[in-house]
Amino acid sequence: MKVKSLAYVGIQTKKLEAWDNFATDVLGLMRSDSSEKFLKFKVDERSFRIAIHTGKEEKLNYVGFELKNKFEFEEAKKELKELKINFKVANTEDCVFKDVKEMIQFSDPIGTQIDLFYGRTLDYQKFISPVGVSGFVTGEMGLGHVVLPTLNLKENFEFYTEILGFSQTDFMSFTMGEGDQAFQASLHFLHCDNPRHHTVGLFEAPDPTGLIHLMLEVETLDDVGYALDRAKAADVPLQSSLGRHSNDKMVSFYMVSPGGFAIEYGYDGWQVDWDDFTPTISHAPDLWGHEFEG
Repeated sequence: MKVKSLAYVGIQTKKLEAWDNFATDVLGLMRSDSSEKFLKFKVDERSFRIAIHTGKEEKLNYVGFELKNKFEFEEAKKELKELKINFKVANTEDCVFKDVKEMIQFSDPIGTQIDLFYGRTLDYQKFISPVGVSGFVTGEMGLGHVVLPTLNLKENFEFYTEILGFSQTDFMSFTMGEGDQAFQASLHFLHCDNPRHHTVGLFEAPDPTGLIHLMLEVETLDDVGYALDRAKAADVPLQSSLGRHSNDKMVSFYMVSPGGFAIEYGYDGWQVDWDDFTPTISHAPDLWGHEFEG
């Protein structure tokens, strides 16, 4: 199986209005559709990349992984059947909502709903950020990346590599926190069939939202700086200061979303040539900065 990219995410919330303000006024996303039950936001030529749904709790609802074409889609279904992975075929209403041709749905060991599909449509409407973001780095690399929480790192690593076909980019292990609150953090960084350094991260820690963070990459360093100013002006809690990561070279900061998980807002992520790459092991998450709170 060859997953092309992370195409979209769906988030459940009790704070639809707060998400509307945060997404447009701080992140600089463009609202593309809305109702009393959902909001859709676009960052490029796709009709949406992030969907926010009303619900009873704050959590990640689903992630959408894109396959190249129908042939790859049918092959993926065969592989899942052979591996005895239960999945269901998405109904027409859900496919229409997500602007896909065909889709199947199943869960990873964490409980994350996976949408696996082909045939995502374009609306060709120009992305215009309400706060002047010059653009987001998407295209064939997809929306960005997600870091998911797991208490069983090995099981989930095997699921994403042996079943979904991701490959390891980096394994990271380092100490987080100080004193009595210090703990050893272990993460797998996994890439799919595009140059983005990682599309999925697996972090050995619990999180009730089902999501550690979602990364959005912008086209300029100034876009990051302006977003940091907007976050501070809107009293959005910061999870970390500005910094550059050691493995994917991203210059970014982290802010806390209305859902409680973090948004990494970054620039200059490493686009890797996989034909000339050997997976790495890292013990330092940052080259500089990224002073984390909590």
